[in-house]
Amino acid sequence: MKTVIFPGSFDPITNGHLDLICRASRLADRVIIAVAINTSKKPLLSLTERCELVALATADIKGIDVIPFSGLLAEFANEHNAEALIRGIRGASDADYEIQLSQVNRTLNPQLETILLAANCHTGFISSTVVKEVYKHGGNIDELAPQCVKEALLKHQNN
Repeated sequence: MKTVIFPGSFDPITNGHLDLICRASRLADRVIIAVAINTSKKPLLSLTERCELVALATADIKGIDVIPFSGLLAEFANEHNAEALIRGIRGASDADYEIQLSQVNRTLNPQLETILLAANCHTGFISSTVVKEVYKHGGNIDELAPQCVKEALLKHQNN
């Protein structure tokens, strides 16, 4: 059984993330979506909310596990017997950054590969920040994120 990890903060999950998750699910038997606890970022959504939204958005995709994590990704991968990390890249600057991260992870866990997937031309411009900004200013996010995200953002707006 091949296991890969798709890590991120998912604040919130977007249609770009979903495209990469679907593609990763065709490459491996099990895709662990590792929802990061990143102390250097101040997320809009709590870790629990982010995990719930990822689980809702991926409910129809076979072989998906949603697991929160903190610490070193290379160690998390080792703990879960993952062969590879899946990372999405939107352009050259993403590629440069991801190559550096893959080298660090490979140094820490020599068995761990990194697979860089180029963003789909229809979703490559989408980021969690874009989704939050468009929503905050009253724009339509139907093409940017799943319906569950729209509902979660509405709930946050009303609180």
